[in-house]
This record gives sequence, structure tokens and C-alpha cells, in this order.
Amino acid sequence: MAARAEKDACDLLDADHKAVKKMFKEYEELMGSRARSTAQKKKELAQQICHELTVHAQIEEEIFYPALREVLKDTDMLAEAEVEHQSAKDLIAQIEGMGEPDEMFDAKVKVLGEYIDHHVKEERNEIFTKARAARKLDLIAMRDELAARKEELMGAMA
Repeated sequence: MAARAEKDACDLLDADHKAVKKMFKEYEELMGSRARSTAQKKKELAQQICHELTVHAQIEEEIFYPALREVLKDTDMLAEAEVEHQSAKDLIAQIEGMGEPDEMFDAKVKVLGEYIDHHVKEERNEIFTKARAARKLDLIAMRDELAARKEELMGAMA
């Protein structure tokens, strides 16, 4: 199979997935430690994870999913993805509203990571596959649109 020459919208979204997965791994390595400095690191890492996921979900919901809805016959998987986003947003709000990291904080971050793992697998295996097969989608142009909106949101939320 020939390799795709240019990165597309799916590659951009998947790069986000990989970056957040790495942050979840870092967080997991900190779990169990009761050191004050570790608590601060966990809090900062959790905030970064929540920020990244919030921006990622927003660009998918504003740009990627609507474009797919226009060209795909079967959009059930997009509805499921949006429900998964809402579950993640609910957990993100809980995490952001908590004080110092404790076992409940750790549990919520861990469950969020599990939600995201499940969501990423479905996107990679189903949604991205269908997006790349849809001839009416310009995933290269969409990549640029997603990147621009992501940059805008990252700046606004910083």
C-alpha cells in the first residue's frame, strides 16, 4: 500500500490523541505519591489534559463532525462520538472544579483516560477510515481549518 504523502485532518486529530495519551501516562506515573510537589505536578498535568481535550472536542464538533455528517450516509458513529464527548466534558468539569489532588481526583483522571482511550479507538478504526474513504471531503484543507481553529482556541483558553 502506498503511503499518503501529505498529513490530513485525521492525522492532526490523531496527533492530539497521542499527545494526550502521553500526558495520561505521565499522570499515572505520579499516582500513588503523596509528596506535595507531586500533588502540584498532578494538578498542573490534569489541567493541561483537560485544556487539550476541551479544545480537541470543540474543533471536532465545530468542523470535523459536521463535515462528515454532510457526506456520510451512516452517522450513528458520530452521534456516539458526541455522547462520548459529553461524558468526557462532564468529567473534565468535575476535575477542574476539584481542589487538591486526592484519590477521587486521581480516579476521575484515570476514568477520563479510559473514556478517551475508548473514544480514540473508535475514531481511528471507524470514523477516520470512513472520512478518508469519503471522496467529497478535502481532508487536507480541513486539516488547515482545524489547525487554525485549534490555535485560536488554545490562545483564548491560555
